[in-house]
Amino acid sequence: MADQPIRLGADIGGTFTDVVIEGPFGQRSTKVLTTYDAPENAIIEGMHRVCGQAGIAPAQITQIIHGTTLATNALIERRGAKTALITTQGFRDVIEMRTESRFEQYDLNLVLPDPLLPRNFRYTIRERMQADGQVLIPLDRADVETLVDDIVAAGFDSIAVGLLHSYVNDAHERLVAEVLADRAPHMMVSLSCEVSPQMREYERFNTTIANAYIKPLMKSYLGRLRDRMAGEGADCPIFLMHSGGGIISLENAADFPVRLVESGPAGGAVFAADIAARHGVDKVLSFDMGGTTAKICLIKNQTPKTARVFEVARTYRFKKGSGMPISIPVIDMVEIGAGGGSLAHVDAMRQIRVGPESAGSEPGPACYGRGGERPAVTDADLVLGKLDPSNFAGGSIPLHADASANALRTHLGDTLGMDAVEAAFGVAEVVDENMANAARVHAVENGEDLSEYTMIAFGGAAPLHAGRLCEKLGIDRLLVPTGAGVGSAIGFLRAPFSFEATRSQFMRLGDFDSAAIANIFNGLETEATGFVRTCDAYAPIRAEHKCYMRYSGQGWEIPVDLTPDQAANPDAETYKALFETEYATLFSRTVEGMDIEITVWAVNSTTPPAPVTAVEGITGTSDVKSVTKRDLFDPALGVVTQASESLRSDFKTGSQIQGPAVITEEETTVIVPSSRVATALADATIEVALKGGAA
Repeated sequence: MADQPIRLGADIGGTFTDVVIEGPFGQRSTKVLTTYDAPENAIIEGMHRVCGQAGIAPAQITQIIHGTTLATNALIERRGAKTALITTQGFRDVIEMRTESRFEQYDLNLVLPDPLLPRNFRYTIRERMQADGQVLIPLDRADVETLVDDIVAAGFDSIAVGLLHSYVNDAHERLVAEVLADRAPHMMVSLSCEVSPQMREYERFNTTIANAYIKPLMKSYLGRLRDRMAGEGADCPIFLMHSGGGIISLENAADFPVRLVESGPAGGAVFAADIAARHGVDKVLSFDMGGTTAKICLIKNQTPKTARVFEVARTYRFKKGSGMPISIPVIDMVEIGAGGGSLAHVDAMRQIRVGPESAGSEPGPACYGRGGERPAVTDADLVLGKLDPSNFAGGSIPLHADASANALRTHLGDTLGMDAVEAAFGVAEVVDENMANAARVHAVENGEDLSEYTMIAFGGAAPLHAGRLCEKLGIDRLLVPTGAGVGSAIGFLRAPFSFEATRSQFMRLGDFDSAAIANIFNGLETEATGFVRTCDAYAPIRAEHKCYMRYSGQGWEIPVDLTPDQAANPDAETYKALFETEYATLFSRTVEGMDIEITVWAVNSTTPPAPVTAVEGITGTSDVKSVTKRDLFDPALGVVTQASESLRSDFKTGSQIQGPAVITEEETTVIVPSSRVATALADATIEVALKGGAA
């Protein structure tokens, strides 16, 4: 064990920064309030805490894996670099026209979100590629030089280049990059042919602009983080978690920071997939609830569902279509503004609303005693008896129940004629129903029945709400693993080195070209493997192949997984059969007599995951020792009950407690509803199951 690596995972969230360290000593973890002005400060504080717990020096750390919300926050708060877009003449307003769809069809006062760049920051140039890659209007280098000189004079820091159909032929974008390197070497440049080489110019342009917009900020932060960690003694390689569920090098992350936008939630999905593999569960609903948002993800056969496009910075109650589309490989999940810090208010219809605004860590919920005056979900949880005010975050943050009650009465109760407990009940039910509804919609969109699923809950706030969520969704079994409070950071340590390369090249099955397809996959595999080799020069790498297909005339495609042999030796009938199987799974039918189209090809190169050890079953159960009683509001019954309370550390294999119950630990609290029973499994995971069910 002496040569076992010591690895540190750090996840910067909207409220807390989670730090986990693993080595020969086992696993140690801590939660530190996020420091917005200098995010690296919280990581350093957390690193020293866990190193102290483990009895090691920072210099002994061999690898750091990091995930951050900085990229997301910069896009939401519009505090990126002064960025210009260079695009094809006639396409200046693509990012403002969007897709011309209304995300709230009947809202007459609907206001679409502003594009990331104002119109006077968007420049055009005379050139044109056809959809097949043929040059329709050549690009004149002199025109590019004149345009670049104008951009330099305007004082821009970062440039996004998005030309029409550059995903098929990138020659014109490369020429623009050459001129920029020659005449403006100080500027950071993002090319759409590198950032997102996919069809649909709105999504591609927007993704490239987002990358350019946050690139200077993230490059500066990552360089500062590396220097600060080295200064503290941790002079070791630093890697970044990307949105697709893998790890990339710090240098690649600095070049493509848009790939970090969902890095924290992606780590959580990887964590849940690892737990699912250990417990042999094939259908999992991953539920990650932190201080600012809640994330829900479907995991089948121990693999999180992935997508090519997702939205950030949604402006309309987190409604699909109201945000900024980012076209990169990403773990597919629903994210809503429902975290421990989400603020509650009464709307014009005298209804309680929760989120998306969050108290964050500064000032935090009212109960933190740091200046927050408005009630947050954490305030409601405290008043309802879910939290121990003297043992929150291991006792490092004392909670003030009187401040919570006052905030709930002042901002909700006085308006609605409720006392503090009733107002807290309203807040808890609203936030739980918001999350349950998001899960229902996500399941329906993917053709899944959640009653067949097991929920895995993690994040500081999730175990507080997961039991009630299971009641609402008809899910019989909930697993709360050890380290649940810092699940995403643990997920970073479970993730493989990986990178997914994509390319749009339109092809109908009627024009199937086996040789061209094999060449596409070979090129993508070479590209993706090159990125992985920047992280690990010797590890075995496997390639996962995929194409996106649709019936001719449809507006969107579905992913179809391919074996290596199906990618190397393409066959039209095989591809058709695979597509029809996936299509029928989603829509319960196929469409006869229509040609099928392939629009996007993808290869994910990844190091193989570490082997997992299956969790053994338990042979019997016994009541947990050291149980006390405390008041706990039961939302299913609508009354305050006497709940059993115990420490998670008192749960040994087979220990059991009947709901209503509260199981406390340093980083979270597990609430067991009256309808459930909690049992400690062989790996110390807490199973919360419907009473009468098998453990």
